[in-house]
Amino acid sequence: MKVTPDIIRYEFIGTAAQVAHSNHLGYVGLSGRVIGETKNTFTLDNEGETKRIIKDSAVFNFAFNDGTIVKIDGKLLIGRPEDRLKKSIKRLW
Repeated sequence: MKVTPDIIRYEFIGTAAQVAHSNHLGYVGLSGRVIGETKNTFTLDNEGETKRIIKDSAVFNFAFNDGTIVKIDGKLLIGRPEDRLKKSIKRLW
């Protein structure tokens, strides 16, 4: 998978995720499959339990099907999933 800034427009439901860093110490290290997404949260299936993680306070590691792992700051993912798909990405180069 080629990783570009457009990755924030990706559909994350069904993707394996892990919380790499968070202001809330209870979130750090949580991992599971993303089963839901709202404007401000991800819902992870963590060994049969559902955990709701606030996007604004976490940095996520997403593992895609081809083995690529991408670290994304949750602040970049704030917004309704359907609106995030329409968002234009400012190129830094």
